[in-house]
Amino acid sequence: MTKTTEQDRVLIFDTTLRDGEQSPGATMTHDEKLEIASMLDEMGVDIIEAGFPIASEGDFEAVRDIAAQARNAVICGLARANFKDIDRCWEAVRHAKRPRIHTFIGTSPLHRAIPNLTMDEMAERIHDTVSHARNLCDNVQWSPMDATRTEFDYLCRVIEIAIKAGATTINIPDTVGYTAPRESADLIRRLIETVPGADEVIFATHCHNDLGMATANALAAVEAGARQIECTINGLGERAGNTALEEVVMALRVRNDIMPYRTGIDTTKIMNISRRVAAVSGFPVQYNKAIVGKNAFAHESGIHQDGMLKNAETFEIMRPEDIGLAATNLVMGKHSGRAALRAKLRDLGYDLADNQLNDVFVRFKALADRKKEVYDDDLIALMTDTTANLADDHLQVRHLRVVCGTEGPQTAELTLAIDGAEKSVTATGDGPVDATFTAIKQLFPHEARLALYQVHAVTEGTDAQATVSVRLEEGGKIVTGQSADTDTVVASAKAYVSALNNLIVRRAKTKPAEAAASA
Repeated sequence: MTKTTEQDRVLIFDTTLRDGEQSPGATMTHDEKLEIASMLDEMGVDIIEAGFPIASEGDFEAVRDIAAQARNAVICGLARANFKDIDRCWEAVRHAKRPRIHTFIGTSPLHRAIPNLTMDEMAERIHDTVSHARNLCDNVQWSPMDATRTEFDYLCRVIEIAIKAGATTINIPDTVGYTAPRESADLIRRLIETVPGADEVIFATHCHNDLGMATANALAAVEAGARQIECTINGLGERAGNTALEEVVMALRVRNDIMPYRTGIDTTKIMNISRRVAAVSGFPVQYNKAIVGKNAFAHESGIHQDGMLKNAETFEIMRPEDIGLAATNLVMGKHSGRAALRAKLRDLGYDLADNQLNDVFVRFKALADRKKEVYDDDLIALMTDTTANLADDHLQVRHLRVVCGTEGPQTAELTLAIDGAEKSVTATGDGPVDATFTAIKQLFPHEARLALYQVHAVTEGTDAQATVSVRLEEGGKIVTGQSADTDTVVASAKAYVSALNNLIVRRAKTKPAEAAASA
């Protein structure tokens, strides 16, 4: 492996909690954001963009609390190019051990037309807002949004202004995923060679995947001199997503012979955080996704299987253990004890406290009684079930009985506990799931629209668990719920109720902000 030096260090800037969460339907709860931020910090992410503090009171509180809990990572907040945004951002990140303000403005002809600013007026605003941010914080990042479609001469001009005003990191966003690897490299190289003071700052690359080239564009930018990659877990993000953290990190590790750069990421934590982000965002990872997909290390072809049996390196360029994936898929059963379950979960990347283990063990035993063999994926489904902790939930499924026939509507008999009081109803629908959802809505009336209902089998066989994801939308609020059960209808009911519980929490958190806005 090529020996690297400190100047070859590439910083990993994770924006899962900001750009990733902007994906329609990927909204996370406050506690989920803190959990993901903690996992990112533990895995060695250099900078965590925790949110957009001015966007809402919830975003502000999340960024503030993440800043307070962070141990190692720089905590960054996003701000538009105005003093109000920047002040709010600083208020949120100021208590971090290592705070950063990230301010931006669209510099391409299309984006300049939005605020209706001339080139000179925009240049002046960039100077004033970056200067203001630097007066508050000594770590300031500036981004010319849609940089890859901005005239080169003007891009050089505004970057020079931002550097002179105090920016310490210059990020070059390919905001709409328009560029290609050669262009990405050429742009970074030319900017570093042309802009006065470029050698005094870090250049960053922020790529979107609209043409499927985000990872390639980011790596090309690094080879041209960028030393910070902006990315998200699972490539989560608006439209086709962002550069995937796991892809760039593992590419730099596996192909260190031609890309001699290093990161500070503990790659063995990748699989665990990938699963967790998928669960809380409600965005499952496609089976053939690079690095973290279910089939990334699966081999079905006879030639491939024969080669793998003789030498794993014939068809695998990295080991499953490198990303925290268990090398084996040993079967657990109803006779397995706590120690075996703890060891298996640790192999899967879950290190549980005793009280957490006790809770999972109870659910594991219940599953083992219904399912003869419990595989790794079954345990992962247990760990990602958002209905697991019911103690504080407003709604709980107590009883469900569905009657199906070949003719006529299906019937669901449902009992819900609503703030501790049990209520029951019988409803009909076009199929068992529709009948169940109708019953839930009758017991807990609401106007939320079902934006997504998704089912997939966790393992093979007729006794396989079904993991159900539900996404609801109400007045601009988007929430998700997920549950797993060997009975698809039960999993559906619990996932729907989980989403409603999250909606109740969102309603409560947004009421104070809405009241203040109308005052």
